[in-house]
Amino acid sequence: MTSTPRRWHRYLPRLLLLIPVTGALWVPAYNSVEPALGGIPFFYWFQLALILLGALCVLIVYSLERRFARRA
Repeated sequence: MTSTPRRWHRYLPRLLLLIPVTGALWVPAYNSVEPALGGIPFFYWFQLALILLGALCVLIVYSLERRFARRA
């Protein structure tokens, strides 16, 4: 009887997706007006930065998932 090795490590990159989710759900971290960046309150530019960070995390996870799929 052959057993297939568990490939749970293949799903570890998905934990990177928790970074932008945690950042968005942790409201006290960005619930302020100061510091302003170019006249834009912190709340707004932090949200924009989270969107960009989320897109970057998705790109990294997608790349790693494709690499693992090619090896399998």
